[in-house]
Amino acid sequence: MNKIPALPTLLALLMPLAATAAPDASRGQAIYQARCTACHSPDFNGVGPAHRGVFGRLACTAKGYASYSAALKKSGLTWTEANLDRWLADPETLVPGQAMGISLPDAAERADVIAFLKTLAKAKD
Repeated sequence: MNKIPALPTLLALLMPLAATAAPDASRGQAIYQARCTACHSPDFNGVGPAHRGVFGRLACTAKGYASYSAALKKSGLTWTEANLDRWLADPETLVPGQAMGISLPDAAERADVIAFLKTLAKAKD
């Protein structure tokens, strides 16, 4: 009977977990600037709504933005980490009929962008 030493096997199984980087807001900001700013900004509405204070906010409530799709208005979503991850992965799967035309299929990039969005605390009025 062949015995595989337990410690090397355990280490080999855990190595991929150690290689996974924690979400990084700085990387997320760079991805946001490259992939999101054609339509969004932290502080100004554009084609899409401003993102300052988005984390934890009810969808379709960005101040001064009125171009939300009917589907998103009906969704009742709150922008939690889980919902943002699902939204960024595939907006149409989460909210069929929504209007956002891009996605971030890479899970690490989504985690980084979400980490960045968390840094955008609500502006003081």
